This record gives sequence, C-alpha cells and structure tokens, in this order.
Amino acid sequence: MSAVQRLREYSGEMGPSWVAGAIAAGPATMATLITAGAGYGYDLLWVVVLSAVAGALAQYLAMRLGLLTERGIVNVVEDYLGERWAWLLVVDVVLAAGVAQLVIMNTLASVSATITGVDARVWGALWAVVLALGLAGRGYDLLETLAKVLVALVVLAFVASLAVVPIDPWAAAGGFVPTLPGGTALVAAGILGGAVHVTLITMHSYTMRARGWSEREYGLATFDVAASMLVAFGVYSVAIFLVAASVLTDPNLSTVAAAEALGPLVGEHARWLFLLGLGGAAVSTLGGNTIVPPFVLADKLGWGTTVEDARYRALLAAVALLSGFGAVIGGQVLGQLVLVLALGTVGTPFAIALVIYLLNSAAVSRPPATLGNVGGVALLAVSGALAANFVREQLAGGVTALSGAVLGFALLLGIATAALFARYARERLGGRSSSPEWAD
Repeated sequence: MSAVQRLREYSGEMGPSWVAGAIAAGPATMATLITAGAGYGYDLLWVVVLSAVAGALAQYLAMRLGLLTERGIVNVVEDYLGERWAWLLVVDVVLAAGVAQLVIMNTLASVSATITGVDARVWGALWAVVLALGLAGRGYDLLETLAKVLVALVVLAFVASLAVVPIDPWAAAGGFVPTLPGGTALVAAGILGGAVHVTLITMHSYTMRARGWSEREYGLATFDVAASMLVAFGVYSVAIFLVAASVLTDPNLSTVAAAEALGPLVGEHARWLFLLGLGGAAVSTLGGNTIVPPFVLADKLGWGTTVEDARYRALLAAVALLSGFGAVIGGQVLGQLVLVLALGTVGTPFAIALVIYLLNSAAVSRPPATLGNVGGVALLAVSGALAANFVREQLAGGVTALSGAVLGFALLLGIATAALFARYARERLGGRSSSPEWAD
C-alpha cells in the first residue's frame, strides 16, 4: 500500500483521539489563550506551540498503554498497583472532570444566551437534556462523529478569523523566544493544562476500547493522535492566541465579552466567527468531558463501559443532567475557566507518572523506546513544575478554603507520585518487574 493510500485510509478511520481533542479545544483553553494574548501580547506564543507538542506526546503514551493492554487504565492500575492506587486515580479524574463540567456548561449557556437572548439557565437545562438523550441513547459512536465534525468546524472558524484580524508577523515571531514574564505562572499552567490534562490521558484507553482497537491499529492510532492533537489542536490554539494578542488588550475579558469586543475593533464578521467557534468548542468539549467520570467509575466498579450496560448508561445520563446546574453559577467565566485548567495541572503529573510506570512494567508486552521514556519524564517534569508554581501562586494570596483544599490534594498526589517512583526504583534494583502479585 502506498503512503497516499495509507494516509487516505487512516483519515477515514481515525477517531478516538479526536474526542480528547474535542475536550482540549474547548472554552477553558480558549479563555486561557485570550488571557495570555490580551495580557502579554505575543510573549507566550512559544508556550502555546509547546502545549500542542506536549499534548500529542501525552496522548501517544496513553495510546500505547491502551493498545498494549487492551483494557481501561483504572483496571490496569488496580491489577498492577492495587485498589488504593486505582481509587486515587478515580478521585483525581472525577474531581477534575466534574468541576470542568459545571464551568463549561456555564460557558455554553452564556454563549447560547448571548446569541439568542434566552436566559442562560434555560439553556443550561436544555443542553443537559440534550446531552443525556444523545450520549445515553447513542453512546460513543455519536460522540466521536460529533467530535470530528465540530473540532474541524471550530478550527476553520478561528483560522478564518485570522483573515480579518491584523497580525504583526515580526512581533509574533518574537513570541517563539522562551520567556516567562512575571505573574504568568497561572496562565502558563492553564495553557499547558488545556493539552496535557488528567482527563485526556485517562480517557484514551476507553475510547480506543470503544472502537475495538488493539496493537494491530498502532499506526492508525499514532496518526490519529498526530492529526487531532498536534495539527488540529495546535492550529486552533495558535489561531485564537494570535487573534487575542493582535487586537485585545483587556486580560479580564470573558470569552463572550472577547467575542463582543471584536465587533467594533475588527468588524462583525470576526465577532460572529469567534462566537460560533466558541459555541462549537463548548458543545464538543462538554460532550467529551461528560463521558470521562462514567468511564473511570464504571471500570473501577467492574461495570461495562458502553451503553449496552444499563448501569453505565444511567451513570452517563446522571452526569449529563447534573451538569445543567453549571448554568446557575454565573460570574465571570474567563477566570473560572483558567482556574479549571490550572487545577487540572495539579492532578496531571500523577496520571503521567502512572502511565510511565505501567509502560515500563509487566503490564505491557514491550516498553517504549528510550526517546519515549525521556519525553515522558520531561513531560512529567514540566507539568510538575507548573503545578508547583500554580500552588505557590495560590498560597501567595493567603490560605483560603479553596487554596487549602488545592494544596492538600496536591500534597497527596505529590506523595503518591514520589512513592510510585520509589517503588519502581526498588523493583529495578531488585532485578524484578512489577506484577499483580506485588500489588498493595
């Protein structure tokens, strides 16, 4: 088969990584990119590009684990590390995805209200019912189809907006020089958190299982990751960042207000493209994020992870309907969305460490190449540093109920991550590979 034929075949078969891409290319990432561009100009462009590369690497490692084990990550963790580790991962994922679900629904309801003039709370209830009927009724197949279509349309909308927004190419080129201006720790953590997030890493094994992929589809799965995270998500992120850095100057704008501000600045076409892109991103992200808590909970409880299992279907419908309460949160969604991504960075290093550990254990038939391990450790170091900076910034403002809870959870996951690497070192020094018999 020629390279062109293989490319055409892969393009028609790809899918699971696009569900992760649909979550990544959402309003939380958009809010962070607007904050970064409007507040610091082109200075953080290098972080935006790095996030796409890091996101693709994280999904690639998660893809390897899913393909080589042909099981959900929670089930693998429980077999090779023990039940306590599995529950810690479930809590990590459910907290990160649950908070994100409410805030993203708040964003989607706000966008819908802006476009139609109907109260946001009404839209929250309607979208929750649509989610429950669509996902619990049709399941994964519907989600994957919508993800591919919506992500493609969202990317096109924001690329089109570049045609009506004046970009300074020389200033933008300067943004590729790595610098971190003061006060950017939260924003940088948010940018990276949009692409490298605990929910994206853990969900990938389940979406591939839904497609029935195994090691035979390794090439297709690799192409899937590159097309969705490296290309589509990368173009999406860069386009939004360049629009914000070029014409917006108020980092305190909400995502909706940013769209409204584009009207008088560069014309109504840019405003409507931005609003439609934001709405599409919110819909695709909400749909993808809804399935994450049911995946890990069902796997831990020994249930099926498809709608054929009535228990999983009920869990999926419950998460969808509960998300409607996000529309009553109100407030400035920009700050909420940035905080959601930054909070996700606290739980992400632990998930990355688990994937690296399992890929180098008896859980898989062959470990990753040295380059893959080096990349994984680098990803762990970067995400860990950003998580530490985020916690430090939160504490600098004084310990509140929120910052105290974040600190406590971060310490728990940090201790667990350190214990995981200590365990791996003991096993290697003892000349053994981890096996189910050594689980806690």
